[in-house]
Amino acid sequence: MKKLALLSAAALFAMTHAGLADEKPTADEADKIKAAITALGCEGGEYEKESEGSGVYEIDDAKCKDGQYDIKLDSDFKMRSMTRD
Repeated sequence: MKKLALLSAAALFAMTHAGLADEKPTADEADKIKAAITALGCEGGEYEKESEGSGVYEIDDAKCKDGQYDIKLDSDFKMRSMTRD
């Protein structure tokens, strides 16, 4: 009985979180992201747009002057956070 409950919970978790995958930003959004991280002295990385409607953009593994960072931008392409990777 415990195994069935655990499997059911795991399946429910997987189904509810599968729809929350991040999406690729549009070409216009990608240009604005690039401009924003360039202004921070960074380049490259992988761009994502959070799909839950928060308007947050994520840049994973951006290369900056003093190391590699994960950066989050708000919907106005202003930096929310920058953490060393």
